[in-house]
Amino acid sequence: MVKQTTIKSEVTLSGVGLHTGKEVTMTFKPAPINNGFTFVRVDLEGQPMIEADANYVVNTQRGTNLEKLGVKIQTSEHVLAAFVGLDVDNVIIELDASEPPIMDGSSKYFIEAIEKAGILEFWHQSIGHPKCDHEKHLSL
Repeated sequence: MVKQTTIKSEVTLSGVGLHTGKEVTMTFKPAPINNGFTFVRVDLEGQPMIEADANYVVNTQRGTNLEKLGVKIQTSEHVLAAFVGLDVDNVIIELDASEPPIMDGSSKYFIEAIEKAGILEFWHQSIGHPKCDHEKHLSL
């Protein structure tokens, strides 16, 4: 059995993007096994998705910037660091702008939001069964 994690419930934060200066609302949503981290641009037609994958990194000069099929996510590193630091493997990150809110410049508010949402563990077979058959809830 292999363990993966996601969050138990949705949680939303709002603020201003560091480089764009635009107001942005960001919602973290639970994701299925093997989803990884997926950004969804809800402000764009068709709500395109960009996986947090090194193949989509186009620039790292003023943040880690992702681009897929012309759709961009800027300054993704603080949000992703919060999930990795809390050992969360799978989450959907919805944004209504091209970059997450900067908050105070750290991952503090993202960590607090993830802790508020709670963490859910999934146990699954690692061979030939990509979907979860069993769940175990973990309370924080």
